[in-house]
Amino acid sequence: MKQNTFRKKVKKGASQKSSGKNLFTIIEEKLDVKGFLGEGIPVKFVPPFLYVALLALVYIWSNHRAENLIRKIEVVQREVEDLRADVTTLEAEYMLSSKQSEVARKIAPFGIVEISEPPVKIKAKK
Repeated sequence: MKQNTFRKKVKKGASQKSSGKNLFTIIEEKLDVKGFLGEGIPVKFVPPFLYVALLALVYIWSNHRAENLIRKIEVVQREVEDLRADVTTLEAEYMLSSKQSEVARKIAPFGIVEISEPPVKIKAKK
């Protein structure tokens, strides 16, 4: 039975080295982050950066909320205009149907006719 042994590391050639780069390595080389930050990001920059990032998120959130609210307001305004038109139509129909001539025309099939004399006041003796 063979014994377990460690694998020997194979040295990478020039062609293998370029194909092993990932996206972040390429970005780091192109931006030259070490040139203006040194070996790492100083800890003193983290709180202001997080504060600015939080403000940016709040700004984006408030813009989305405002646009959504504007869309809802426009929908409600369209509904109000439709309802206003319906109310106007119903009011006109009601006013037309409550005219004396229209009422007389509607009750004529029931045998009720409009009186031609004015009403007489009856005086009762005490």
